[in-house]
Amino acid sequence: MDKGIAVKKEENFSEWYTELLEKAELADVRYGIKGFVVYREWAQISIEKMFRIYCDALDNYDHMPLCFPTLIPEKNFELESSHVEGFSPEVFWLEKEGDERFALRPTSETAFYQMYSLWIRSHRDLPYKRYQRGSVFRAEKTKTTRPFFRGREFHWIESHNGFESEKKAMKQVMEDMQITKEVLLQRFAIPHIFFERPQWDKFPGAVNTYAADALMGSGKVLQLPSTHYLGTNFSKPFNVKYQSKDGKEKYVHLTCYGPAISRIYGAMVALHSDNKGLRVPFELSPKQIVIIPIRFEKDKNVMKHAKKIERKLKKYSVFIDSREEYTPGYKFNEWELKGIPIRIEIGPKDIEKEQVVIMRRDTGEKETVRLEELSKYVKSIEKEFTENLKKQASTDFDKSIINAKTMQEIKEGIKNDKIVRINIKNMELESLKLAEEIDLLGGEIRGCRIDVKEKPFGKCVVSKEPATRVVYVAKSY
Repeated sequence: MDKGIAVKKEENFSEWYTELLEKAELADVRYGIKGFVVYREWAQISIEKMFRIYCDALDNYDHMPLCFPTLIPEKNFELESSHVEGFSPEVFWLEKEGDERFALRPTSETAFYQMYSLWIRSHRDLPYKRYQRGSVFRAEKTKTTRPFFRGREFHWIESHNGFESEKKAMKQVMEDMQITKEVLLQRFAIPHIFFERPQWDKFPGAVNTYAADALMGSGKVLQLPSTHYLGTNFSKPFNVKYQSKDGKEKYVHLTCYGPAISRIYGAMVALHSDNKGLRVPFELSPKQIVIIPIRFEKDKNVMKHAKKIERKLKKYSVFIDSREEYTPGYKFNEWELKGIPIRIEIGPKDIEKEQVVIMRRDTGEKETVRLEELSKYVKSIEKEFTENLKKQASTDFDKSIINAKTMQEIKEGIKNDKIVRINIKNMELESLKLAEEIDLLGGEIRGCRIDVKEKPFGKCVVSKEPATRVVYVAKSY
């Protein structure tokens, strides 16, 4: 059976990604319902690790977990007009029970805030920071589904938080960005930019939306975690109030934050993997070390030493590939395809020389290591592995961003799969006009950076007057 990937990532990203998912056994699309995918074991182990990391991060920032039902009453959606207008086309509705329909949740604002109106009473209850993990369902009809990137069911975490004022709520938005950086960049090695989305592209019912975009190997950006300042747009219809210190009843200012773990996994796979197969950060790999004994069928001493090494490295997720029906070369290719961070080879000659051969998946380098130095060497790889993936991805990300001062330069940038920085006078008016032209090229206005302040580097590309904002344009999923 051919274990290699026939298509090169840089030549046809879409086919490369599809082949990687199939041959590395990450997902199976043959479930029979469009947009609903089976996540295979090798992917799900990593996804569970990602969930734990993200939940731990939220816990560390004083959030507490909840678990809500999957069904949401139709009457809840109808309470917030712009929210129901934005999500109704994407809702999976269940058959009526009596006079009421129920929806498979596309997101959970209308579920959480119904209960928050019962739970939040006083300023002493605030801030109120809660989250849940689970699945959401969106009946997207106009966009192409792709495993992990975009489906009709995806796995995520959502936090919903209540505060006394807009100022305190916006501190939470900034905290969400910090959590995103700590997890997405530092743990998952995914470089990204946080944008304030234009008003026409905000979350239904939000005052403002802020979202992280990461660049995939296809030249398109993928939206990852987004955080939203909801103001009192939901607390008013759902009657989420608190009694202030001076005894007055006031509406709670709400925020929500949604890291879609399955989408982040897809981004991570697409970003770090290469033409040999999968690569993911060291701690997220389902198995971290594989030991491949050479000629162990003829020399029983080889397996004995392999087991000693396994015990020596027991702090890691390590296993011995002792399958007799496959050659060492076949095993090398298979575990490179599946992204094992460290491969240890040991044969009779290595035992004589008291050494092993190590191949590391982050750099592709192969090195002979003395047995007495093995633990120290593996520990050094553990420290360097994820950092190397992050450096490689960040270099590519930085190179992909270009400046454009004219419409022709914008067109060229989009055509060449770049993230294009442009100057705009008015974030909403000019960029909306520009969006109509850019849309014909397959690009989108992504917004203005919120994580750093940027000064315009020229005149507005639309009005030719002095610019006030820097806006980013890119193709997207």
